[in-house]
Amino acid sequence: MSPLADIPAANPWRLSVAPMMDWTDRHCRYFHRLLSPHARLYTEMVTSPALIHGDRERLLGFDRAEHPLALQLGGSDPRELAEAARIAAQYGYDEINLNVGCPSDRVQSGRFGACLMREPALVAECFAAMQEAVAVPVTIKCRLGVDAQDEYTDLQHFIGAVSAQGCTVFVVHARKAWLQGLSPKENRDVPPLNYERVYQLKRDFPQLTVIINGGIDKVLEVQNHLRHVDGAMLGRVAYHEPYRLAELEQALHATPLPAREEVIERMRPYIEAHLAAGGKLQHISRHMLGLYQGLPGARRWRRHLSENAHRTDAGIAVIDEALDACHRQPSRRIA
Repeated sequence: MSPLADIPAANPWRLSVAPMMDWTDRHCRYFHRLLSPHARLYTEMVTSPALIHGDRERLLGFDRAEHPLALQLGGSDPRELAEAARIAAQYGYDEINLNVGCPSDRVQSGRFGACLMREPALVAECFAAMQEAVAVPVTIKCRLGVDAQDEYTDLQHFIGAVSAQGCTVFVVHARKAWLQGLSPKENRDVPPLNYERVYQLKRDFPQLTVIINGGIDKVLEVQNHLRHVDGAMLGRVAYHEPYRLAELEQALHATPLPAREEVIERMRPYIEAHLAAGGKLQHISRHMLGLYQGLPGARRWRRHLSENAHRTDAGIAVIDEALDACHRQPSRRIA
């Protein structure tokens, strides 16, 4: 196992990677951990009924190197959420996060996610039940509001009601969610960002740990946000341009930048173990497609992995071939 899990952090929420469905699975998180020893990593959202009644090892299994690691739960039944949190804590998660921000139709039909912004008393009850069930922190990830909730006082009331039950950590996506008229994809981009509203939350609730999320792409942006709030959470940029995590690790913790080839080499034993256990290369390589984003050869790296990693016989050689293709000098046409 990697010693990375043992590195302490004075503020464990200073930098984190958002929970993203179909993306932040255990293989993605292991890869991200190699790029950033300190970032707090989050699982994909798991619903409390699925966790209670489903395949727990598949839903909860992780490598020890992924610490510090948080599980994000979805649900609105306090007793179910408490039981799911208890199960997750027994698996060794460092934090349980309640999803109060996802705008998908499936989430709305289950009465959880962003629609819970309208029910602060229920969220407070859910939090209290979860926190009573576990010793690790229970946190909330929310939006600025939902649909007609346009006033800062609505957000202030929500945070006040939940924090009154003892919640001290809030991750706030700095957009409102439109549950009527926008798709989940559009909800990630169309509602305007309002960072100042999150900053105001921190000023009004200085005792709370406030983490800002939404549209954060660059190192300088993270550093600017940290002047106003306690932490910054990256979303899609961490997936599409994962080396940004290494750059932030250097900026925030003075950690030496690893060469991308070094990261690949450190992934090799993990990939080989996965293949030996009957797993497919594509399960891991799909998370590594953006490693060379912005550099010459990035397209050749992505193309070779995309065209070959799905094969039933694909092995570690495909990674080596993609690396060779990435570094190959393109031939010049002679006029």
